[in-house]
Amino acid sequence: TIRPREKVAFVGADAVANTTLFKILAGETEPDAGTVKWGVTTSTAYFPSDNSSYFDGSEDTLADWIRRYSDLVYETDVRGWLGKMLFSGDDALKQARVLSGGERVRCMLCKTMLSGANVLILDEPTSHLDLESITALNNGLIKFTETVLFTSHDHQLVQTIATRIIDLSSGYD
Repeated sequence: TIRPREKVAFVGADAVANTTLFKILAGETEPDAGTVKWGVTTSTAYFPSDNSSYFDGSEDTLADWIRRYSDLVYETDVRGWLGKMLFSGDDALKQARVLSGGERVRCMLCKTMLSGANVLILDEPTSHLDLESITALNNGLIKFTETVLFTSHDHQLVQTIATRIIDLSSGYD
């Protein structure tokens, strides 16, 4: 049971187990047994560890990609959000499919923020990020007043964000 406004880090050596659990929580995979039940006012946003399906083969510019996952209409609003994610000027015209790993992660974080969800499910959100971006993510998650479920190999992120830690490796030999 996860309580409102908890920030829970899921730890364990098996990354596949963590990802599978998060896919089940996000409704992308059905569990073999058991059920997931969310509260009636719960809205979730899922940040997958593998984001390639969001970018590979996309013909969208970065600005169009952001519009696809938000209700932003005005160019100034789109560019404002891109600026918050360290994309400026002509970056908005880049095709989404050519972005680096770190740029893709920043786009996915933007998509997550724009969702307005009150439960964030973050599977390895610091992968491919530089130190400045990790620090910004850490600060943003500290300020986020709702529920966060996450997994990360970043010890600092776990220590500063988690109000509870669930070890998924127990029971394994």
